[in-house]
Amino acid sequence: MGEKNIEGAGGTSGGISTFLIGLVMAVAGGYLITNQVTVTSTRWRFYSFHLNPFGMALIPFIFGIGFLFFNGKSIAGWLLTGGGLVIIFVGIINSLHIYFRPTTLFNTLVMIVLLIGGIGLIARSLRAS
Repeated sequence: MGEKNIEGAGGTSGGISTFLIGLVMAVAGGYLITNQVTVTSTRWRFYSFHLNPFGMALIPFIFGIGFLFFNGKSIAGWLLTGGGLVIIFVGIINSLHIYFRPTTLFNTLVMIVLLIGGIGLIARSLRAS
């Protein structure tokens, strides 16, 4: 009779229970950390100038869409559409302000230990034991 070879997490002989505990810890820590973050937005800024170039960013996008409806293989259409989307995406990201809300040191340490400890357990379970 042959011995059964049971594989653990990631196809290694590591423990599946260690992986699951680490996953729960990492998810809980990640949730708690992201729950403490506040994201707000402002108008677009270019150095010290406050601009609202959203309309200007739509111009290449609109022309690109028009070119693509006329000819779906138009390189200029794809470049204008892609460039317009990149400008819009960068403008949105640039206007975000991310703040970590005040919390106690104990809560911060618990969040960090859960997140990093969970990632460590996941990595440990993927190693052959």
